Amino acid sequence: MNDITLAVATRDLVTGEFHGVNEDAALPLASVGKLLLLAEVAMSIEGGILHPDTRVTLHEDDYCGGSGLLPSLSGRSWTVGDLAVLTAAISDNTATNALLRRVGVDRVNAAAAALGLSRTRLLDRIREPRGPEDPPTFAIGTAAELCGLAALVAGPGGWQVLMRGWMRQNTDHSLVPALVRHDPEGGWLANKTGTDEGVRSDVGIMDGRMAYAVLAHGPSGGEHELASAVRQAGLDIAARLSAARAPSSS
Repeated sequence: MNDITLAVATRDLVTGEFHGVNEDAALPLASVGKLLLLAEVAMSIEGGILHPDTRVTLHEDDYCGGSGLLPSLSGRSWTVGDLAVLTAAISDNTATNALLRRVGVDRVNAAAAALGLSRTRLLDRIREPRGPEDPPTFAIGTAAELCGLAALVAGPGGWQVLMRGWMRQNTDHSLVPALVRHDPEGGWLANKTGTDEGVRSDVGIMDGRMAYAVLAHGPSGGEHELASAVRQAGLDIAARLSAARAPSSS
């Protein structure tokens, strides 16, 4: 456990109260970095730059192993909306690469910077495997900035509603919400996870009230300990949410 860096940030969306531990540490994000892409796509749809029904034909170099279904399906053309749902719901790496090719890494990072994320950015597309000549990781970022993004997504507005809808379809509840009550069908949870060697990360919104980001990084082979640390953080976040919702005794 001594080799693990755990970064946690939470913000109560009613009171604005913020809690953080190592919240400014820049850590690898794995697929949590896809939130930056989804935010740019959602904003572009709201702004009329992209249309959700526009079809994107998959290129050979879009295809990628790891998480996802598209490499196993026969379809070669999917809508922007389809690709966004696949990216959010099952973290489909091929869908991510196709969307990222459509909008570009620079545009995603510029949009993130405009939202206040100065140290959280994409470095590359998804690669499986990642070679020594490639950027060392897909994305890096801080818990503080990603919690801030989650808080923005929780707010009113067209692109926020669209992005929350995508995040609510996430099928991976194995990290922050694993040990606590969560009802995605009721809208209690909207999140995105990231898993890679030495990385476990989870960013989202609980019960429409608590924005959170939990990032864990450590040596390869210690993923069980990383997941346990993130799940314990999830229990702490749920307890903070429960306390915030408890009626005052005064």
